[in-house]
Amino acid sequence: MKREEIFEYVHNQYASIPEYLWRSSPESAILRHKNGKWYAVLMQVEKSRLGLEEEGMVEIINVKCEPDMVGLLTQTYGFLPGYHMNKKYWITMLLDGSVSEAKILDFLDMSYDLIDRK
Repeated sequence: MKREEIFEYVHNQYASIPEYLWRSSPESAILRHKNGKWYAVLMQVEKSRLGLEEEGMVEIINVKCEPDMVGLLTQTYGFLPGYHMNKKYWITMLLDGSVSEAKILDFLDMSYDLIDRK
């Protein structure tokens, strides 16, 4: 799933628009809940920084997750502990085709709902 497709989905579903906060990483975007809290972060990172053996960059998305699901999910290829986030509550999904579009959207929805509970 491509970032533009994610942005279109969250705009239609939640009226969210990407925000670009970092000069040092201009392609990185956050998505905010209407309450102001982040529910997703999209960025490009070196595969080696994620513990992947391949070289090059990969697009990722971080989403909030139920803590009891994190350990199980991170045993599946395409899911990693939250990159630069609290690894108890956040997961990283690779946007390289290894995670299905349906799962990405399900986890985006779950993340949005989890932020809504706060």
